[in-house]
Amino acid sequence: MSPLMAAADPSAWGAVAAGIPSPSQGTWEFGPIPVRAYAIAILAGIALATWISVRRYRERGGPTGVIMDAIFLAVPLGIIGARIYHVFSSPDAYFGPEGNPWNAFAIWNGGLGIWGAIPAGALGVWIVLRRAGLRLSTVADAMAPAVLVAQAVGRLGNYFNQELFGAPTTLPWGLQIDPSVLMAQGMDYPQGTLFHPTFLYELLWNLALAGLLVWVDRRYRLGHGRVFWLYVFGYTAGRVWIEMLRIDEAETVLGLRLNVWTSILVGLVALLVFVVLSKRYPEREDSPWLPGREPVSGDADDPDAGASGGEVANETTAAEGNEDSDEAGSTGQQDAGSGGSTLAPVEQEKAEGDER
Repeated sequence: MSPLMAAADPSAWGAVAAGIPSPSQGTWEFGPIPVRAYAIAILAGIALATWISVRRYRERGGPTGVIMDAIFLAVPLGIIGARIYHVFSSPDAYFGPEGNPWNAFAIWNGGLGIWGAIPAGALGVWIVLRRAGLRLSTVADAMAPAVLVAQAVGRLGNYFNQELFGAPTTLPWGLQIDPSVLMAQGMDYPQGTLFHPTFLYELLWNLALAGLLVWVDRRYRLGHGRVFWLYVFGYTAGRVWIEMLRIDEAETVLGLRLNVWTSILVGLVALLVFVVLSKRYPEREDSPWLPGREPVSGDADDPDAGASGGEVANETTAAEGNEDSDEAGSTGQQDAGSGGSTLAPVEQEKAEGDER
């Protein structure tokens, strides 16, 4: 029997090799405080993404502290948006016949949708940048590879939770899933069945794509948001085939999972935007600041400088103009006075000449 036929034969699933073992636990108790691997993976991904973003944004001429300010607002908004999308795309677990609405708040059990995280997080970044007078596109280009790294690290949380795995497989890197986890999800497979480690597929895909984006960005000096839209296109291209391997319950539309349709539509839009931006802005932007919001000299590292830099410059110019006017007026008055004193002796001499 060929390997492909063996993979398609369910009777052979229980006799495959050991594969990748799943962690025996994903939570550790330290007194009354539970420490969850899922949370550690998310926080570690955020920390790495912050470090990468700060370095890349500094290389683009951006002020040092603005990334930190943006992330402090973007992270909580992104988590909220990610959870909302997950609940919306998998409502049965929360609002179905056997669902529990309160579980929608239990994010430690997993369930964060990237399609809700990106726009919600971007809103937080935009709010901070708008106040500082900085371009959103420059920050988006700096953060795009970093977001991929954060997503890759975050997938380790799915590994510890034994969730979002793919269909049965006979490949040597198949993933072991605890029988109790399968039963809890209503799945019945023979003992020893291995599953596609979709968490690992997406982890490797994201890291490879992050490296590719950094290389392309340095090679062609992309700007005006093109790195970000290339990230969206590349990520959705991988998400389509990875999502089609998964067997967990999800909303379907015309026979495809909702996330597959979302990936296709978002990917096409991203490709279109990338092409349009490439034709309109073939070169990278000269400054991370919005036109007219550049800071005065010496304030480039102050995120608040751009918010008031233009006003300060105008006020300084106006003040200098007033001083020039005052000086001109004073000079005019002095000239008038001196002119009067000079003309007086001339007129006196003329009068004496007439008398003679």
